[in-house]
Amino acid sequence: MARKNYTDEFRQRAVDLYESTPGAALKAIAGDLGISRGALKEWVDKLGSGATTDGPTPPVAGARPESQGARIVRLEAELAASKAERTKLETERDILRQAAKYFGRGDELVNRFQFVEDHKDAYGVKRLCEVIEIARSSFYAWLAAAPGREARAAADQALAARIRRVQDPEQGGDRAYGAPRVTADLNEGVAAAERVNHKRVARVMGEHQFAGIRLRRRVKTTIPDQSGHRFPDLIERDFSVGEPGRRYVGDITYLPIADGSNLYLATCIDLGSRKLTGWQIAAHMRTELVEDTLRAAVRERGSLAGAVFHSDHGSVYTSKAYVNLCKRLKVIQSMGAVGSSADNSLAESFNAALKRELLEGRPAFGDQATTYRSVFRWANRYNTRRRHSAIGNISPNAYEAALSATLAEAA
Repeated sequence: MARKNYTDEFRQRAVDLYESTPGAALKAIAGDLGISRGALKEWVDKLGSGATTDGPTPPVAGARPESQGARIVRLEAELAASKAERTKLETERDILRQAAKYFGRGDELVNRFQFVEDHKDAYGVKRLCEVIEIARSSFYAWLAAAPGREARAAADQALAARIRRVQDPEQGGDRAYGAPRVTADLNEGVAAAERVNHKRVARVMGEHQFAGIRLRRRVKTTIPDQSGHRFPDLIERDFSVGEPGRRYVGDITYLPIADGSNLYLATCIDLGSRKLTGWQIAAHMRTELVEDTLRAAVRERGSLAGAVFHSDHGSVYTSKAYVNLCKRLKVIQSMGAVGSSADNSLAESFNAALKRELLEGRPAFGDQATTYRSVFRWANRYNTRRRHSAIGNISPNAYEAALSATLAEAA
């Protein structure tokens, strides 16, 4: 059941994944995506950011042969240039090695400036700024502003000491206080000129890790429906494997981003083979998200006519638009009990596995582009390489291929 036709979006995402993965091999990326190395190379050559050339430049037809003396002069010049380039690269390597420890602290740009200040006598400002990619004018502006920064840093240290006292239970404080309550406590009974801004308090608390006690932020992805649509539970917690293309489950989960925003992933998983047949990411949880996911599953399977799709009672799954789409595609809707996550536990388990394996303990993804690429690769690898205990520790694609071969022999 291997897919032979790929959308333009899939091709472009495959090329983007290859080009954005340092040290990536065509064979490894192609294997994760379930395509041939030749196909991926063709897409990279056609859609990639730039073509490459191999081998020396062919000689110009009719050119005069190079004399022995000219050849010696040319080779000596090339050798001298090579030595100069090697010296330059070794110096840059030494600079970057020493700079690495600076870049891991707090504000990276500020630490680049500090690195130039600390090493300017050894390498010179011009060379340092070129290697670590900052403008000399910016460095000199930062240097000129040093006295003001030192004064602000001293003021922030004094404010941090006051905040520590406000949160210290032994001094009558409360360690559960966050920035708003700390600000109110600091400003109580003081003159207007001495009052502090809550944004500054929040910044200093963040820099010194003076966070108040708070519950972990939760994102609600199941919004109860108001439409009155009700569908019977046709799965009844039977998530056993079997013939593919008969029963599907789906859900929506959030993907946290470091800037505090979220992306949302909707899925359609084949219970028969555990294959992720359709998925979609968006910055919203509108009905279009689950509609696009179901359409992606149709493109993968060719048709979902007569198949059961099981979900929770979220408003997107009971919306008029989604119900009508299921009717047009001849998909039979199924839903578990309201408020029971166990009725859709396989989809919940899939979401947990994706975030556990991609985030690796981190609280969030770096940015939206990284999230798209990570999920794109993981989702395809989930079908092509990831082993599943429920189907004999093979991949969903391998399971479906083996089942298809068995049925063909039986026929």
